[in-house]
Amino acid sequence: MDRFVSTFTNKIDAKGRVSVPAPFRAVLERDGYTQGAPGGIYCYPSLDAPALDAGGQSLARKIDGLLDGLPDYSDERDELSVALYGDVHIIAIDQDGRIVLPEGLRAHAGLSTHVAFVGLGSKFQMWEPARFEERRARAREKVHQHRRLFGAGRRSSGEGGEGGARE
Repeated sequence: MDRFVSTFTNKIDAKGRVSVPAPFRAVLERDGYTQGAPGGIYCYPSLDAPALDAGGQSLARKIDGLLDGLPDYSDERDELSVALYGDVHIIAIDQDGRIVLPEGLRAHAGLSTHVAFVGLGSKFQMWEPARFEERRARAREKVHQHRRLFGAGRRSSGEGGEGGARE
């Protein structure tokens, strides 16, 4: 699998280290990360949540793509570059699969004793577990409220005529 999926909660040890879940390390390896090689996880404060966004080379390419879509030397491009790349930390994974999160990143996400690693497909987030549970509850409620929209615009297969969406 080439996606970050599921949620794992791991303890931060006395030295500030936390284990990256093995399935997430496997995705990072398939994305080009090699244990002991230069580089690591791209990690930065989420722009809209008390969490950390993280990932490998594919995340960096997505950021590059966002920036490439904006005019060179524009304020929007400069602001997005500062907000994303200006705050990126490249964090190495040690031989035991652990990372050390810098204090500034931990403060942004309110991390002290545990970290919830949350798969989001092409990237993952790191949350303080109780905050993540609140976020998950809000997300599920919104999905519940808007679930009919997810099928809107689709045609059912094998049905003749226009407007094949059914309730």
